[in-house]
Amino acid sequence: MDALDRKILTELQLDGRLTVTELAARVKLSVSPCHRRLRDLEREGAIRGYRAMVDPAAVGLNFEALVFVTMRLEDADTVSAFEEAVAAVPHVLQAQRLFGDPDYLLRVAATDLTAFQQLYDQQLARLPGVQRLNSTLVMKHIVDDRPLPE
Repeated sequence: MDALDRKILTELQLDGRLTVTELAARVKLSVSPCHRRLRDLEREGAIRGYRAMVDPAAVGLNFEALVFVTMRLEDADTVSAFEEAVAAVPHVLQAQRLFGDPDYLLRVAATDLTAFQQLYDQQLARLPGVQRLNSTLVMKHIVDDRPLPE
């Protein structure tokens, strides 16, 4: 990957709806070579997909929490069962496995505190292998969905 590929990625992260013609103009390439590079970046997996970024509040998800998960056991079967189960919970926006304690960090969206409490009690606390959950509420997003650095 060269500097031109990185510039293409930066421009697409800023505006994923650019046409190939617009993208080519921004990175100072003609359309055909830009399109070829774009296809290569997609094929190689550097570009994983395209999607709209939706404001959670606009769809009624006004409450966000970070949930730290400590596992009871960390054998392969337990980890696999946990990760599969957490991936199936639609309100979990992100799930990351961590080194050390806690074992996982979940970013969870809900309509309000009551909905979060129900999700916590009925789904998150029942995930396979969970020993302990610890939550903190998100007050404000300072940096959100920033493009990757060049």
